[in-house]
Amino acid sequence: MTTYHNLTVADGVNVFYREAGSTSKPTLLLLHGFPASSFQYRNLIPLLSDSYHIIAPDMPSFGFTTTPSNYTYTFSALTSTISAFLLALNLTTFSLYIFDYGAPVGLRLALQPDFTITALITQNGNAYLDGFGHPFWDPIMAYWRSHSAADRSFIRDNVLTLDGFASQYTTGVPASHLDRLDPAAWTLDYAQSVARPGTADAQLDLLYDYQTNVELYPRFQAWLRERQPPLLVAWGKNDPAFVPPGAEAFRRDVPGAEVTFLDTGHFAVETDWVELAGLMRRFLGRVVGGKKDGEAGA
Repeated sequence: MTTYHNLTVADGVNVFYREAGSTSKPTLLLLHGFPASSFQYRNLIPLLSDSYHIIAPDMPSFGFTTTPSNYTYTFSALTSTISAFLLALNLTTFSLYIFDYGAPVGLRLALQPDFTITALITQNGNAYLDGFGHPFWDPIMAYWRSHSAADRSFIRDNVLTLDGFASQYTTGVPASHLDRLDPAAWTLDYAQSVARPGTADAQLDLLYDYQTNVELYPRFQAWLRERQPPLLVAWGKNDPAFVPPGAEAFRRDVPGAEVTFLDTGHFAVETDWVELAGLMRRFLGRVVGGKKDGEAGA
């Protein structure tokens, strides 16, 4: 059973999170992406919670997490908040599932001495220049270069829209699987990440700050090379934002990485959650313990 909680951490952020599974089991941290929240894991969590203690927080500016008025929306700040959240829960050793924005936050956590990552699962969570899809990233990268009001307005008007959010879910999904998509997902994303006062500007600040993650790619890659974490790469191969070469690139630094491509788009967890759960159970069951796929009903 999934339960729902709030925890206020040192920086004044009230973090909403989902929790499932026994605390006696290995912990699995699920970090969501843009423009979503922990809601994206609602189907995946029940398929894993018999074997793992699952924690899925909403990051600042997303979902039900609330922030003080003076919060600065950068990936450094997001990481500090999630770090404080994990330390408040006494969670320092865990397997890590990263996706989209969750990738740079999770990999920044991995660089901190407080945390031990027992296994890493990346689902369209990028750490390589190879992974950027074009033309998807073109207006965002133009904004990085210019930091102009005009480019900021263009993104506000063309990316931070309900139709734009829906497109992130539907693009690349085979026609036969479109009926698996729940429109409540992107409708909730829009309501929580854009429609609330101040949230659109928070999203624009984060999109601009995403370039600081790219600057850290060499450090992320060095961590992968040095630590050689057990690594599962499960990638929606039709994702226009983070393309398949980004998945293959992980093998440059972790040659033993398992790379699997799914015939879907960016939000693979919204269409292929059963297949993802099976991949994860087999992988995690082998490297950190827990029941493998087929050994238990979830």
